[in-house]
Amino acid sequence: MNAPIIDPLQGDFPEVIEEYLEYGIMKCIAFNRRGTLLAAGCADGSCLIWDFETRGIAKEFKDNDCVASITSVCWSKYGHRILVSAADKSLTVWDVVKGEKITRITLQQTPIQARLHPGSSTPSICLVCPLSSAPMIVDLDTESVTALPVSPTEGGNGLAPTSKNKFSDGSAPFTPTAACFNKYGDLVYVGNSKGEILIIDHKSVQVRGIVLVPGSAVVKNIVFSRNGQYLLTNSNDRTIRIYENLLPVKGALTGLDEATNDLNDLEGVEKLKAVGAQCLALFREFQDSVTRVHWKAPCFSGDGEWVVGGSANKGEHKIYIWDRAGHLVKILEGPKEAIIDLAWHPVHPIVVSVSLAGLVYIWAKDYTENWSAFAPDFKELEENEEYVEREDEFDLNPDVEKVKESDVNEEEDVDIVGVEKDSTFSDSDMSGDEICFLPADPIPDAPEQQDKCVGSSSKLGESNQSGSPLSEEAGQNGQVNHESSPFEGDDTGTTCLKRKRKPSEKVLELQAEKVKKPSQKAKPSG
Repeated sequence: MNAPIIDPLQGDFPEVIEEYLEYGIMKCIAFNRRGTLLAAGCADGSCLIWDFETRGIAKEFKDNDCVASITSVCWSKYGHRILVSAADKSLTVWDVVKGEKITRITLQQTPIQARLHPGSSTPSICLVCPLSSAPMIVDLDTESVTALPVSPTEGGNGLAPTSKNKFSDGSAPFTPTAACFNKYGDLVYVGNSKGEILIIDHKSVQVRGIVLVPGSAVVKNIVFSRNGQYLLTNSNDRTIRIYENLLPVKGALTGLDEATNDLNDLEGVEKLKAVGAQCLALFREFQDSVTRVHWKAPCFSGDGEWVVGGSANKGEHKIYIWDRAGHLVKILEGPKEAIIDLAWHPVHPIVVSVSLAGLVYIWAKDYTENWSAFAPDFKELEENEEYVEREDEFDLNPDVEKVKESDVNEEEDVDIVGVEKDSTFSDSDMSGDEICFLPADPIPDAPEQQDKCVGSSSKLGESNQSGSPLSEEAGQNGQVNHESSPFEGDDTGTTCLKRKRKPSEKVLELQAEKVKKPSQKAKPSG
């Protein structure tokens, strides 16, 4: 739809269910960087790639070694690879274009979420959040695993649990723990069960800063905005919090070193808290003070102007949308199916949600056309009115000013190859090697349907041959029984069959008269 005819006063957020995708039982979703492809992990261990423009399946990845449900999917920076984590403790990397499996490793714990390093086009390391242990950095090439600290100590290491439910200091277990990379992947932000956000240098495996969450609430989700300027956390106190990133988006580790050097007079945990105060600042809090609902899969919009979160209540499909100022602008109500995953389109005001039944719902904006944008004197009518023609409306007027000639140079070559820069993406993120679309990969019919088609065609061919049951019966009786068969063959013995038609009443009358009337002999010529 053309942008000029859209009412600019309308909010740029989705409003209604435009369409839904159905194929198997889908569990988790992820857009590529441009939003042209949508990856979906299924309950049978397969991974689907949907072409989001045509809403058709472009690829399907299926590992015969994996039959467990997919827990997360993640695209590489330019869309060449996809990382899939499954409930059978496996991590699998796929080549998107070739559809081939690059590597597959098995962990000791079940990964809830796995994210590829965002700073490389072909990353070899990923961040994994397991179900019952600390987050870890996994090298996909060497299969080495490095556990990240989940609680600060003077040595920078996490507290080790003494049992399944208790730590050495008697605190509550930290699992499952949320973690995410920053925009360029040089730092990892970890939220633990003590209500702390740890800023970790994953290469040296050291805690560099601590940010305390108000009320010491357990952090369940943590995610950065697309531009890297804001951090979102979802806590156990039913509150979504937005933090402003005070570090430079690019070169965050250098900025962190400078902040640490300015606080050499402090030591231990107090220094880490002071550094954390220079890294993140609480910007806004979102909650439903009436229903006090828990939130599921909160995230930012593509431009970071909106915050979306799904209701975690069973039996309802509600999506809440806030602006960054903290105002609730829309509540989307869908079918009575719980939400298990959410994703906002990177470019357009579209939200995609996954229901407990395995369907993917696409929420889009219900646009209202504003035709008065074409001309200032355009008037919109609420109902039909009779038009009264002016007396001189169609009179010739030779003094009318000529239309101004366009300043466009018609002899200039038109660029039909170059791509205009999208304001959503920075210049540093532009790449000619990025995968935006995939060729169509049609899925063949099921074998049962093919067998039915082949069987019906073979039966039809057999009936047209001389060895058919109809011809055998005719050979035994010496003639074709027209009363019992609706088909009759011609005298030439060809295999063409004709359907016998019932004569009309007029034909029957003519035949009867012909039988009753005696035949007249021809008179001899004189």
